[in-house]
Amino acid sequence: MSTKADLHLHTTASDGKLSPKELVNLAHSVGINIMAVTDHDTTSGVEEALAASEALPLDVIPGIELSTQHKGETVHILGYFRDDSYKDPKFQGKLEEMKAHRLWRGKKIVENLKQYFDIELDYEALLEDAKGVIARPHIARAIINAGYNYDWQYIFDHIIGKNSPAYVPNKKLSSEDGIKLLRSANALVVLAHPILVKKTPYKDLINLDFDGIEAVYWQNTPKDTDYFINLSLEHNKIITGGSDFHGGDAGDSKHGYIGSVEYDEKYLLNFKRNLYKK
Repeated sequence: MSTKADLHLHTTASDGKLSPKELVNLAHSVGINIMAVTDHDTTSGVEEALAASEALPLDVIPGIELSTQHKGETVHILGYFRDDSYKDPKFQGKLEEMKAHRLWRGKKIVENLKQYFDIELDYEALLEDAKGVIARPHIARAIINAGYNYDWQYIFDHIIGKNSPAYVPNKKLSSEDGIKLLRSANALVVLAHPILVKKTPYKDLINLDFDGIEAVYWQNTPKDTDYFINLSLEHNKIITGGSDFHGGDAGDSKHGYIGSVEYDEKYLLNFKRNLYKK
């Protein structure tokens, strides 16, 4: 029997729409055997996902998607934990620092929405809905739920996008420090969705200390996937694949549906070999 994997999935612990338990059950229903929970800058959904998978023929890999910056550009890094070192107090303390900044940022964006767009949101209700980690998708959903006549794309493009006066930049680690932080928690470190990195040449990124590249990603064209696979093989990097699923029946305009990527089993085998090697 073939093994089906999706190594890039989000839950309500960050900006996904499904709880960790709901995500695990959905993964099982679409035939996934191996999945990774990779919420933004938090591992708070991992324990629920692990518990939900115990009665299922499904392996959950504890993971994270860390937000970093390299030469002024956002670079996301996927960390896959070999054991429970992600529970280390120093590692969790750093994540808590990042969370505190996100909360400040969320509050500031809410204030800016009132000031610049006369959009009034209940910050405390938003915080509760976001389960304590406010990201822009939570704010966009709150704007729509509050009855303002804007669609999702318009909100991101014109109201909370980077060129909007309401936008507040996120404080990010350098990519080098992000890699070191993940290694301190015994993680396998992978460059997330390189197709979304627009300014930095891929050959520069490959020189950072990544173990692997998410060469198989739902937004790739077949040509993109071939390029990133060849780049990975040329530089002896692990190849991973993921949908970046955040929820919804068919994903959304920015993310794929769970299990939608064709991730070759030989690459998965190599990933597991490196993840679990002593």
